[in-house]
Amino acid sequence: MAFFYVNDNPQPSGEHEVHESGCIWLAKVKSKTSLGAHQNCFTAVQTAANIYGNVDGCAYCCSACHKK
Repeated sequence: MAFFYVNDNPQPSGEHEVHESGCIWLAKVKSKTSLGAHQNCFTAVQTAANIYGNVDGCAYCCSACHKK
């Protein structure tokens, strides 16, 4: 299991990015919400969608869930 976070600040295109703990891009996020432990990025993205609606996985650490 891995821990995931969602960026509280949306990308310029409007979506909030989901990151796995340890992602190099997560270190640059100023405000984030913990999504807890998940088996994969798919359930983490689903959890984040319940908070923000418009979400996407990070291209670096959640590439399987990166759609935009």
